[in-house]
Amino acid sequence: MQGSVITFVMESTPLVSVVDDDQSARESLQGLLRSLGLAVQAFATAEEFMCSEHLNATVCLILDVRMPGKSGPDLQRWLAANHHEMRIVFITAHEDEKTREQCLRDGALAYLVKPVGAKTLRDVVHKAVGVQ
Repeated sequence: MQGSVITFVMESTPLVSVVDDDQSARESLQGLLRSLGLAVQAFATAEEFMCSEHLNATVCLILDVRMPGKSGPDLQRWLAANHHEMRIVFITAHEDEKTREQCLRDGALAYLVKPVGAKTLRDVVHKAVGVQ
C-alpha cells in the first residue's frame, strides 16, 4: 500500500502595512484594519518600512504623502524601481491635485484625503487585498 500525502492549505491573512509619521493616525488605522480581520504592521517612516522583514509580505500599503525623510511618493517610486509589488493606498491631510494625479498615474489604487470614513477605507482595502 502506497502512503498518501495530506496537504493542508491554509489561507493566510493578507498583510497590510501602514506608513505614517503621525502616531495617532497609525494606531487608529491599525485598530480599524485589525477589526476587519487583517494582519497589520505599522511604521513611522518609509525607511523603517523599507528595512523591515515585512516588506516582501505586504499585500497592501497604506501610505501617508508627507513625512520626514522619504515621502510617500518617494517610497512608491522606490518600490516600483525595486520590483516590490503591492497595492498602495495614499491617505493624506494635504489635498494636492498634482500629487494625487502623479500618485495615481504611478499606480496607486487610491488617494484619499483625511478624514477618511471607515466604510470608504474598508472598501478600498478589501479591493486591494482581494476580499469581496
